[in-house]
Amino acid sequence: MKTTTRLLDLTAAMVLLVYAGLSPPIVSGDPGRRVSMTLVRGAAALGAFCLDGSLPAYHLDRGFGAGSDNWLLQFEGGGWCNDVPSCRDRSKTHRGSTRFMTKTAVFTGILSNNASLNPDFYNWNKVRLRYCDGASFAGDTQVGNGTSMLYFRGQRIWNAIILDLLPKGLAKADKALLTGCSAGGLSTFLHCDNFTSYLPKTADVKCMSDAGFFLDAIDVASNRTMRHFYNQLVSLQGVQKNLDPNCTRAFYPEPSLCFFPQYALRFIKTPMFILNSAYDVFQFHHGLVPPSADPTGRWNRCKLNVTACNPHQLDALQGFRTDMLGALMNFFRNSTRGGMFINSCFDHCQSALQETWLSPTSPRIHNMTIANTVGDWYFGRGEDVKEIDCPYPCDKTCHNLIPASTTDSLVQEAKYFKMILYRDSRS
Repeated sequence: MKTTTRLLDLTAAMVLLVYAGLSPPIVSGDPGRRVSMTLVRGAAALGAFCLDGSLPAYHLDRGFGAGSDNWLLQFEGGGWCNDVPSCRDRSKTHRGSTRFMTKTAVFTGILSNNASLNPDFYNWNKVRLRYCDGASFAGDTQVGNGTSMLYFRGQRIWNAIILDLLPKGLAKADKALLTGCSAGGLSTFLHCDNFTSYLPKTADVKCMSDAGFFLDAIDVASNRTMRHFYNQLVSLQGVQKNLDPNCTRAFYPEPSLCFFPQYALRFIKTPMFILNSAYDVFQFHHGLVPPSADPTGRWNRCKLNVTACNPHQLDALQGFRTDMLGALMNFFRNSTRGGMFINSCFDHCQSALQETWLSPTSPRIHNMTIANTVGDWYFGRGEDVKEIDCPYPCDKTCHNLIPASTTDSLVQEAKYFKMILYRDSRS
């Protein structure tokens, strides 16, 4: 179990890279806008450092016209680390240091400045917060790492970036949307109400999580792999003190459960939109069927191509969807200001890619794209903007980014990780 959870970070990065590499070309032909990185020079005075001690950073694309006073902030995603060895390894990559990050970021999808591709938010100030702490911007401690230090300062990074943006116009925001994908989508749940506290009381502030509704799932071997992983992460990185105190009191003596959105959600006061696949591919591979739960590789073909899943495996996937909808049911029934788009695509992160956000071939529920649905919810163009898709395989608009013709190199990478996990789980 220990090595399994350590490698969640590495496999997460691999999976997300695979999806990015295999996703279809942007239908619009628009390459996106390249936006330069800004280092937060004042972060050091706040003790806000990436894992390796480098300064945190963000990318800011200025708004214009009627959107000049509106702000959209997007947390970057990229897995987590839950022990010193995995965090040390992470600190030597772009997931733990701005020294290794690309100095420009491509803004597409919800970050696009093209009105035809992002009609509701194209002219807003848009910010991508770079992710370099390994705990969804929520930790606050440090540990010795031999002759150096590992800085678990995600909460301070969040604060430092906000304080850097306030004098640049965020302090006078008229409208604001906090969003993020994957681990960044989880950050959105963790920081939604705090974001509201920084802004004018007159501002219209809302939050949207994309692929961040990570379930406290029981895997196919009847273990709670994600719960064990998050318990270790919360303990190592000093996250508990930054979780919602109402939630941690409610779930005492297991406060780390509040790192799961399904438990934290009912304590969030700010209007929230949840964009997620009911068959989220990351959760399929690491929550429902982590390598430790499938040491003989019976799920390999199903993981690489859902059409190869046998009836028993499809039943497990449908059960995962049922569990996700069950965890969301109270929100669905009782949230008067919340919104949802829960589709049945095998995908992970759908708002930052143009082809899934808004294009002629975008996924749809009741003929509504993700962009249309989010826009209707934010601007109040509908009374109850909550869309839930029919079960797989009914939705023919899905991209299902696990193509059958997966390259041999990707198959070998998957086998390599499973081999390590199986070997170490037996030692």
